[in-house]
Amino acid sequence: MRAQTTVADLASTAVITVGSHETLRAADAQMRLADVRHLPVVDAHERLVGILSNRDLLKALGEGAMDREVRAVMSEDVVFVRAETYAYEAAAVMLDRRIGALPVVDAQSRVTGILTETDFLRVAFRLLGGGALAVDD
Repeated sequence: MRAQTTVADLASTAVITVGSHETLRAADAQMRLADVRHLPVVDAHERLVGILSNRDLLKALGEGAMDREVRAVMSEDVVFVRAETYAYEAAAVMLDRRIGALPVVDAQSRVTGILTETDFLRVAFRLLGGGALAVDD
């Protein structure tokens, strides 16, 4: 991996988002179907307004609140990056903030991708001598 590696080189662009007014039940179904742990939350104009994690859903489930809107439990102070951000800078943010995912946004705050811990684990696997993974495209 080069020091010039950017978020665009690692992040998934097949990102699934959820609307802030959708129910937690609907968001949970999307997470399960896509097998993801984080959903960027968007407004009516597709701009990032928050992030919903599987932990948020588990807490809501425990409170019997799955019919509430996503905006009621999402994290609003979401940390994000741009595609041109260096990957090592994104990794530092994730380590410092102890977060598992960073939405990638464009100049209009629209979600264009997501960078996760798994993306960095794939890099580590290759650097440590691993070959191709079955889940690689």
